[in-house]
Amino acid sequence: MLPAVVKLCCGISYPHLRSTAALQRTAVAVMGQEITHMQRWGQSPQRIRAHAEPIPEDTEPALAQKDQQSYVQQGQQAMRKALRMLEDKDGWKVEIKESNGDVICSKVIPGARKVFRLEAVLEASVDELYDLLFARVEEMHKWNSSILHINVLNRVGRDTIITHEVSAERAGNLIGQRDFLSVRHSFKQKSSVYLGGAAIQLESFPPQAGFVRAEDGPTCIIIQALNGDKRKCHFTWLLNMDVKGWLPKSIVNQALPKEQLDFTRNLRRHLTASATQG
Repeated sequence: MLPAVVKLCCGISYPHLRSTAALQRTAVAVMGQEITHMQRWGQSPQRIRAHAEPIPEDTEPALAQKDQQSYVQQGQQAMRKALRMLEDKDGWKVEIKESNGDVICSKVIPGARKVFRLEAVLEASVDELYDLLFARVEEMHKWNSSILHINVLNRVGRDTIITHEVSAERAGNLIGQRDFLSVRHSFKQKSSVYLGGAAIQLESFPPQAGFVRAEDGPTCIIIQALNGDKRKCHFTWLLNMDVKGWLPKSIVNQALPKEQLDFTRNLRRHLTASATQG
């Protein structure tokens, strides 16, 4: 029975999950083409003042044109690597299966670290989720209690951003407060959106006093419209994080899937509240 459950929950038996795998393969190919058609960045990156705690002007990293291209490439590369992880169906094991259908699977990658894959169906359109998770990422702290704030340090073109994120200090958080410096890249294809990212380093933005700087990535989120219902999406999230510090692996591997469940609960509450207000 257990092998059948593993097969079912890890995305082999469901037709819409097989469709997701096909989209992942297509996205990897298209991303390769995207690199050969990179835009020429002729303007200075747009400076954004954060909603939570504004970054002082002298700490904002100013990116030269070659640096802008480099970060776009890093974001694209992170997305391709994350999609390949999801394409590989071997080694996934069920960690959590919720009554609402949400499933979290895990696998061990080289380096003996676990990555976690969440599969869920959300009542929202592709554009709505893209807006919440990428276009208005600085407002995430308003509905996600695990985030203290996210600042967009630079926007490189339309699809790549550099962010500084600080997690909230809250009861029950086994990992503790962390900060992250990341490049995030988005890619749209027909009725799907791909959001990828990875940790980066900036000399002008070193680790902040009082925080352990964790590193995420390569990681990605896939948002795929369900056939026949544009108000629902299949949501796949690959969580790949090195929390740093001296925490035992057993604690980390217990905490990370819990963070995924907390995130989807917060997101669903926000979507429900927004629909009610609308």
